[in-house]
Amino acid sequence: MKTHKDLIVWNKSMELVIATYKLSSKFPEEEKFGLISQMRRAAVSVPSNIAEGAARNSTKEYIRFLYIALGSLSELETQFLISNRLEYINDVLEDTITDIRKLLLSLIKSLKNKI
Repeated sequence: MKTHKDLIVWNKSMELVIATYKLSSKFPEEEKFGLISQMRRAAVSVPSNIAEGAARNSTKEYIRFLYIALGSLSELETQFLISNRLEYINDVLEDTITDIRKLLLSLIKSLKNKI
């Protein structure tokens, strides 16, 4: 039986979590409870919501959680852009975020077609 762990989008979002932790670990100490914390929470939220949605009883609920994951991804993207403008990082992981966004939207569309 397939689970969320078999989804490409879940695996890519797990990689994004690791990349976020590694990049944010180089931020100034004063960002520990600010940007670092927010970015890490947003990053963790993406695969967490994919997993929670996949475990739900209905397709509609699954889609709702995928939209939450999409919102967290957009939040994280904004935080990467802020970090870049503050010159904390050079890499905003644009390609990775774009890939995950496309995969989420594709999964949402596929699930909507089942309803």
